[in-house]
Amino acid sequence: MNKIPTKDEILQWISDHPTESAKRDIAKAFGIKGAARIDLKRILKELEAEGHLQKRHKTYRDPDKLPPVSVLSVFAPDAQGDLFARPLEWTGEGPEPRILMVLRESDAALGEGERILAKLQEVKGEDHQYEARLIRKIGSNPRKIIGVYRKDAEGGRVVPIDKGNEKDFLVRSGNDYGAQDGELVEAEQAGPKGRMGLPMARIITRLGDPSAPKAVSLIAIHQHGIPDDFPDDVIAEADAAKPAGLKGREDLRDLPLVTIDPADARDRDDAIWAEFDPDSANIGGFILWVAIADVAHYVTPGSALDREAWNRGNSTYFPDRVVPMLPDRLSGDLCSLHEGVPRACLAVRMVIDSDGKKKSHRFMRGLMKSVAALNYAEVQAARDGQPNEACAPLMETVIGPIYEAYEALKRARHDRQPLDLDLPERKIVLSEDGRVASVALAERFDAHRLIEEFMVLANVSAAEELFHRNRPLLYRVHEEPSGEKLDALREVAQASGFTLAKGQVIHTSHLNRLLAQAEGTEQDELINISTLRSMTQAYYHPENYGHFGLALRSYAHFTSPIRRYADLIVHRGLISAHGWGKDGLSAEEIERLEATAKHISETERRSMTAERDTNDRYLASYLSERIGNEMTGHISGIQKFGAFIKLDETGADGLVPVRTMGAEFFHYDPDEQTLMGADTGMKISIGQKVVVRIAEAVPVTGGLELELLSIDGALMPRGPRRAKGRVVSRKYNKGKAHKEKIRKKVQRRRS
Repeated sequence: MNKIPTKDEILQWISDHPTESAKRDIAKAFGIKGAARIDLKRILKELEAEGHLQKRHKTYRDPDKLPPVSVLSVFAPDAQGDLFARPLEWTGEGPEPRILMVLRESDAALGEGERILAKLQEVKGEDHQYEARLIRKIGSNPRKIIGVYRKDAEGGRVVPIDKGNEKDFLVRSGNDYGAQDGELVEAEQAGPKGRMGLPMARIITRLGDPSAPKAVSLIAIHQHGIPDDFPDDVIAEADAAKPAGLKGREDLRDLPLVTIDPADARDRDDAIWAEFDPDSANIGGFILWVAIADVAHYVTPGSALDREAWNRGNSTYFPDRVVPMLPDRLSGDLCSLHEGVPRACLAVRMVIDSDGKKKSHRFMRGLMKSVAALNYAEVQAARDGQPNEACAPLMETVIGPIYEAYEALKRARHDRQPLDLDLPERKIVLSEDGRVASVALAERFDAHRLIEEFMVLANVSAAEELFHRNRPLLYRVHEEPSGEKLDALREVAQASGFTLAKGQVIHTSHLNRLLAQAEGTEQDELINISTLRSMTQAYYHPENYGHFGLALRSYAHFTSPIRRYADLIVHRGLISAHGWGKDGLSAEEIERLEATAKHISETERRSMTAERDTNDRYLASYLSERIGNEMTGHISGIQKFGAFIKLDETGADGLVPVRTMGAEFFHYDPDEQTLMGADTGMKISIGQKVVVRIAEAVPVTGGLELELLSIDGALMPRGPRRAKGRVVSRKYNKGKAHKEKIRKKVQRRRS
């Protein structure tokens, strides 16, 4: 009689032989024949029911699609020389889709049987259903170098821009990718040491002029020390991860959960749904669902993935790239809630009444399947009566109910009075060569606000759940503004013709009244920005000090564990609190919770600074082609050395040096935040409308110098500036040292 393998033995075989996991392959491997196949079939069905396996039928057409990032196995080239691959984790019900590899000249050669991580695009080909572009070989994680290429007779060398790199990297002539002397390049270490014991490298990307826009984000990454290469052991752990099954989870795959993100979203870690509450005791109420990717299942305490995620703290986003907290295998695949693909999640079911007040909530660890991957614009268009093909089938079951629930949440928000800032977001659009094509106001819909309200309620529920269960967590803390900052805001308000009450405990409702006064006026954006600047910076802490801006007593981050380590801590806390597994918050993590809070608060600030500096450089590059152009703006800040101007068109911040302001001296009043002309009495203050000329824009530093032409319609006096009986040229002191001094002052002010 044939010996039947145990479940563990079968699972181990499938893990070791992912391409030979059909029933006949398993039977052959364990020598199972005849009637013993019935017992094997029974065990496989049990494993399927327990969520360990998903059955693959060979006779039906596949209704699902492959994830956009997948692990593939490469076939040998066919008779025409084309290279095809197959997915290693196919879960569909039909034959495996055929995948054509589309390789670039810079891609490494691929051999038969090699495993790769690739980005997929669905096509309507006659002999293939997908086209794949190589991300990297599995297990291959070469060191990346950013530097300036210096050409010589034997090839050249890359001089790293990272100060931590003392050695240059040699490049053979065949590995220079056509780079020119002086170009900024991205290279990867390759091969043994070369001449003079220097390491070898091959150039993989030409970034052009080091001061060009395409290089901007890479410079920021290195300048601020943001880790952008994953260590080999981290990559290996991510590559070894496998999709979670149903075991130990609630089955949420029948819920019509949808993801709603920007059209260019890089990951999808939250899904929502709402339905009318059938409970007769809650007339007009709703049941809200928020499901979040279960990152904790893959990133366990103490693992290499965990150490690297902690080190990074969060993802960092630039106009042309993202530096993720987790490798592609997780952030773009297993932890991304792709349409039609089963994904592990932590979900919360929340009941609200007709006024949007939360009545109850329940957390669960589940397995979900998104019914649609939507974007904000198409959801809003559907709500406004123009549903597209993706939204039309969801109008009654999904889109209608979530908007109705949002109307209830808006009533609760109005009662709570969180800070109602309306800051227009300007989106930098890059051309194919990495230059700024345009700077435009990003559209903002009710669809955006809807998602925000769902996420806020889920975050509140997470904080309350862990607090009531007496479990440690990291709160998102936002303390009230200081008296000094409120006084400064009050000065800006008064200079703009508005009022902010004084002599009382400040509440968000007071600030909202100021914002309402400015709404629709020319000072609208200025008052919003000044109010934002008066706020303290939010941070993470194991103690709860409340969230002033949201007008909430308890708040935690739960909804973005793909890109924020704080959310992963909250997920682990929920797992421990409910006994959902051994991957919850460990004793060691609890012990260092305060250190973690401090660290990730710092990495968050690091990313914000890098993102802001990058935007400044892109805007300076954009405006460098408009030297001499006149633009309108508002005075947004006053310092002894000049006035800061926020340009209306781009939102860029520029400096008008006081030395260029005309034929008189200006006295600085730090209390009133003004500059006063010594001869004319002209007062320059925050909030005034100005016309300026672009005098200088330096992409490398992000510096923008402006010439002030008029204030509130009055022309500035022209002519040389006099000092103690001598004429001082307006070109005075324009040397490098002075520019660097001004740049540092501007940087300190922005920080």
